[in-house]
Amino acid sequence: MKALVTGAHGFVGHAVWWRLNEMSGVQAVGSVRRAAAFTDTGASVVAVGDLSAQTDWSEALTGVEAVVHTAARVHVMDDTAADPLTESRRVNVAGTLNLARQAAAAGVKRFVFLSSIKVNGEATPAPLPRPLPKGARAR
Repeated sequence: MKALVTGAHGFVGHAVWWRLNEMSGVQAVGSVRRAAAFTDTGASVVAVGDLSAQTDWSEALTGVEAVVHTAARVHVMDDTAADPLTESRRVNVAGTLNLARQAAAAGVKRFVFLSSIKVNGEATPAPLPRPLPKGARAR
C-alpha cells in the first residue's frame, strides 16, 4: 500500500512517515514544502510548497491509497502575519479541504487527519476535569 504523509518534516509527521516506512507492505511518501529541507538519506518525499487552497497535490497523490494529514500552521513563535487567525484558517482549513477534495478525486480510500493537543489552547480552564470513579463509564 502506498500512503502519503503530509508534513513529513514536522514532529508528528516525521514520526508517522518513519514508522509507516518500517512496516511491511507499506510505502510511505512524505510531503514537504521544499525537498532540500528534508535531509533523511533515501527519503521518499515530494515537494508541494505551502499548504493552501491552491496547492496542487496531483503528483503527491499518484497511486496513493491512504493519506495521513499532519501538515498545519502551528507553533508560529514570531508571527509576522497581519492577521494570524485568518492566516491559520487559510492554511489549516482551506488547505486541508483542498487536499481532502483532491484526495477523494484521486480515488484515495482513507484520509486520516491528525492534530496535536495544542489545538485546544494553552491551558485547561477551571474547574479541572476529575477522573471517573472506579468502575464508572464515560457517557
